[in-house]
Amino acid sequence: MTPERPRDRLGRPLPPDADPTLIAEAIVDITDATDAVAWAIAMGYLDRGLPFHTHEVFEQRWRTCAADDRAAWRAMAQWGAALTHAARGNAEGAQRLAKRALQTLDAAPTTPTGIDEFRMRASCARLEGIGT
Repeated sequence: MTPERPRDRLGRPLPPDADPTLIAEAIVDITDATDAVAWAIAMGYLDRGLPFHTHEVFEQRWRTCAADDRAAWRAMAQWGAALTHAARGNAEGAQRLAKRALQTLDAAPTTPTGIDEFRMRASCARLEGIGT
């Protein structure tokens, strides 16, 4: 198996011989994390300007969480993708994914414990308004 290709802080692939100062830190494995810990790790990445990492943590959780929580974690992964699009300058992609994230969250049967739903909703609302 080949090692994963290095990426920049916004998740864009870099060549294998990329300048080490351009390579973003590895994304932690949250397989055994609780919902609250996964959220805290994702928000730590977001607070450090790493929205792609935030998206990846949410996606890991979405794929491993209890069935009742999958829709909410999927919504968070969509939010992380929207944040990544915004950071890359893709306002249209950010708007579209932020809207989808809110729709997915609204349809979710549960919201996992330890999640700041207000922060997510407020951020998605801001993302929906960019570029207009």
